[in-house]
Amino acid sequence: MRKKLRPIAIYLPQFHPVAENDEWWGKGFTEWRNVTKATPLYRGHYQPHLPADLGFYDLRLPETREAQARLAQEYGIYGFCYYHYWFNGRRILERPFQEVFESGKPDFPFMLCWANENWTRVWDGGEKNVLLEQKYNSEDDANHIKSLLAYFKDPRYIRIDSKPVFAVYKASLLPDIRKTVEVWREVAREAGVELYLCNFESLGEPKTDPKILGLDATIQFPPFGILNINNQNNQGITASRIKNAIWSRVSNRYKKLFHKANFLSYDEMMTTDLASFPPAYKQFPCVTPMWDNTSRRKKPTILKKSTPEKFEQWVRQKVARFKPFSDDENLFFINAWNEWAEGNHLEPCQRWGKQYLEALKKGIGSDE
Repeated sequence: MRKKLRPIAIYLPQFHPVAENDEWWGKGFTEWRNVTKATPLYRGHYQPHLPADLGFYDLRLPETREAQARLAQEYGIYGFCYYHYWFNGRRILERPFQEVFESGKPDFPFMLCWANENWTRVWDGGEKNVLLEQKYNSEDDANHIKSLLAYFKDPRYIRIDSKPVFAVYKASLLPDIRKTVEVWREVAREAGVELYLCNFESLGEPKTDPKILGLDATIQFPPFGILNINNQNNQGITASRIKNAIWSRVSNRYKKLFHKANFLSYDEMMTTDLASFPPAYKQFPCVTPMWDNTSRRKKPTILKKSTPEKFEQWVRQKVARFKPFSDDENLFFINAWNEWAEGNHLEPCQRWGKQYLEALKKGIGSDE
């Protein structure tokens, strides 16, 4: 009999105004401004992605956060993984989660992932046009984990073997990840807390046994890590499979289109993922319903031909092959709950409604 899974949806807290975004992007900026400005690049291109049931919400409202949790729970999601932003003691976009913590509502499990990239004007976490910079040191490591201890002790916090699960988005950016982890564990242990630490296998992250880094497990982060996101040749939806002879006969119209975006195939991503052998180390699985960051990038990455039916098929097969490492080590991630500007969301939209949520519920409920 298959062990029960705990599906965790990754959650973006960007949908409310803050002083920093007012300064950088204009008064009243939220992620919705990026979302609504997107336009289709070609016939049949689904842009912009516009919300349906929950509308253009403001995460300062407790009613919105309650509605999100009810919807997630209804469709089989166990909890949210909130992105957490920390820059040497400075937090940003913390209000939604802080109010969830302080109010005790919604009564819905949660965990945190430190989104530890620089903040830049081009939304890529790089080193150009930096708005907020990460500066790593041992003192900050200690202060950081101390600031999280109260959250870790919340009864809603997601745990494995009684240990709160804390994730790092890009472990490779830390100059000495092992030292940072040692500081985190020591500080937490002094407060009576043992940690379960993970890293995301996100864009540019090496696929490494987490034990080498001092961590407990890794988490997949599709479509990154499955397909070649930075397609150098721009030779179509499945560039790696198109021969030069075929490409030479493609019309100039389509060549120009391929230079405007990186096109990837949902079918190829799903097939590649399912055909690969699970690594020898502990890796929690993750799926994504769709991806299209046209609203954020001049040259976007577009995952072509995603449908709820394909998503259900991927989830169903992914669940069937995942063998939890223990009764508690049964986390199954979805990227993402509400990454609207990445064209990546389970929340209902005006095109698909609740079909992706329904697909997730069916896929997870399968006992193949």
